[in-house]
Amino acid sequence: MKINHLTAAEENFMKLFWKMESFYLKDVMEQHPEPKPHQNTVSTYLKILVEKGYLSTVKEGRIFKYTVIVPFEEYKKFLLKELSHNFFNDSGKEILEFLFNEKLISQNDLKGYFDLKIEIKPAKIIEEPKFEVAEEILNPKKEKKVKISKDKEKDKKKKKKKQ
Repeated sequence: MKINHLTAAEENFMKLFWKMESFYLKDVMEQHPEPKPHQNTVSTYLKILVEKGYLSTVKEGRIFKYTVIVPFEEYKKFLLKELSHNFFNDSGKEILEFLFNEKLISQNDLKGYFDLKIEIKPAKIIEEPKFEVAEEILNPKKEKKVKISKDKEKDKKKKKKKQ
């Protein structure tokens, strides 16, 4: 859905329309705060907002029933993206810095959003790789003299005699 820009006056009317959601011209005239605009002025703005795609109409007899098409949340997103793009180089960081500098937001305001829950887990112990070939080259093993038990020596002598 493509959202178009609104003038300040159109936006003021839309704020009222978002509250009502679905309405007739007479409802707008009743709900509008003092000083109330002329009925022709309201009709003109209704026509403009229908053309811009913010409202739809259904004819009921001789009168029109108006319904909001663009939700308020969508309009807020549109405005914030436009603001970010036109004034803050699409940088959320720049927007936050501006809000902090102008004291429009505090760190306490953001605590709930950025409450980091860091879970510390014990690190896995990784065994160092063994380089057996390198170990043999760097640290050659001295051949150990193997002591052969007396029984084994006797067995060897007997085998030699038999052959």
